[in-house]
Amino acid sequence: MPEITSTDWQYEVPTTGSKQLPPDAGYGRALTNQGYDFEVAVADLIDNSIDAGARNVVVHFLRDDSRVTSLLIVDDGCGMDDNGLDAAMTVGRRRDYDDRALGLYGTGLKAGSLSNAASLTVISRTRRSRAAGRRLTSAGIEDGFRCDTVDPAYAQRLIDRYDGVIQWQGTIIRWDQVRAFETMAPGQTERFLSEAINRLERHLALHLHRFLGRDDFNIDIVVEHVALPGEELEHIGVEPLDPFGYRLSGRSGYPTVLTAPLEGVGDLALRAHIWPAKSKLPGYRDIGPLADRQGFYFYRNDRLVQAGGWNGHRTAESHLSLARIAVDLPSQANDVFSLDVKKEGVTATPAFVRGIEKAADARGGTFRSYLEAAQAAYRAGNSRAEIERKPVIYPGKGLDPKIRRTVRQELPERGGEDPITFSWVALPEDRFFEIDRDGHVILLNKQYRDAFNAGRRGGLNDAPVTKTMLYLLLEDCFALGRWEKKRQDRLDYWNTIMLTAVLSQRERFYDGQETT
Repeated sequence: MPEITSTDWQYEVPTTGSKQLPPDAGYGRALTNQGYDFEVAVADLIDNSIDAGARNVVVHFLRDDSRVTSLLIVDDGCGMDDNGLDAAMTVGRRRDYDDRALGLYGTGLKAGSLSNAASLTVISRTRRSRAAGRRLTSAGIEDGFRCDTVDPAYAQRLIDRYDGVIQWQGTIIRWDQVRAFETMAPGQTERFLSEAINRLERHLALHLHRFLGRDDFNIDIVVEHVALPGEELEHIGVEPLDPFGYRLSGRSGYPTVLTAPLEGVGDLALRAHIWPAKSKLPGYRDIGPLADRQGFYFYRNDRLVQAGGWNGHRTAESHLSLARIAVDLPSQANDVFSLDVKKEGVTATPAFVRGIEKAADARGGTFRSYLEAAQAAYRAGNSRAEIERKPVIYPGKGLDPKIRRTVRQELPERGGEDPITFSWVALPEDRFFEIDRDGHVILLNKQYRDAFNAGRRGGLNDAPVTKTMLYLLLEDCFALGRWEKKRQDRLDYWNTIMLTAVLSQRERFYDGQETT
């Protein structure tokens, strides 16, 4: 080892001046490769909507016959004027956030969007300003961070298109040349949309569940064909997915609040929960692999920013899959916790682990005794035998999203299959349904549709009971190899019986004999 000359140590590095070093245009390439997953980026944009006071947010997929063309996120928040738009679209400019805001670093709009799309357009209006817009593109950023001004006439037309959401104020974010859309294989649009929307719905439902549980905030996911404006091909209202939403605790005495003393922060409340074993509730089963979902659930201003993990305290193990701890991070800046830019994880210093080891509740229970209780609940529940259920092809468009979600919760998926969809079409009057095995479609005779909607025009997800029954009856027909005469005969007599039931229901509607 070379000899080190002893000198007086200086705790501060002396300087002689400073200069401004603006980012090089090549930084744009790094900005567009931040590793934002699609659903994570959309959630980050909706955080901005919540900060703007929005009550309604619509995530709008636009498609044509062959592909998904664009994604728009529309909200009825306070909006932005020209100056606000310039500030929002300035790369590297950090906004001033108050302690209750969901925004943190001021980069999510640009980094999240341009990590997924080559073109980001933001159009907005306030109660006191006209519609205005700005556009950032990957090419424009590399060309000296160029930002385009949107034609005001187009900005107003797009605002008018969404007048059901934006009345006096609001914002539209538009993504074009979305990489996931552009790289989709031909003929895979339906399957891609089904999978992408499922992931997006689940992510939003989980990470924003506290907001969605309130009466004054809604998120809808809509699919529309560009040639059929106003006619929805899919409409899902996102419901909250509470990771602590069980009815009865898995162990007597829980949940409990353990208080952990943290250096530099003070007392931190750890709300320790134990789920009931083998629960089939969505808050337990529908948020990802159970091994990944044990541990700490960190919230920042009611927004979930980490869903599971032990943050250096221990490693995951199956015996702790029922253990979940809710932690509301301090609103003030501190040196113990830091949040990643995508709001997907929390880094904690060793002070957090030391605080956990000292945590206790009002009865004297410790973090160790909590973990032992969670392990005991798991072992007791695991001793009961569980029936293995046969995998199925999941339902898709045309069946109410709540029913689709319940099917996913209750039954394992048969992999590699397109979802089974429903469509009202013209069929012979002696047939109520047919199946298109190649297209994975259950076809319903549209001349009988009025029997399910009291004579009114039905919506996309109408006749939920009938469609669900048909799905359960017919699902295994789509996975068969050779078609047997015996199975065709079964479909024929099911059809005859179902048609008689439909005609009977129709007569009751038109005779005014429905019972309440």
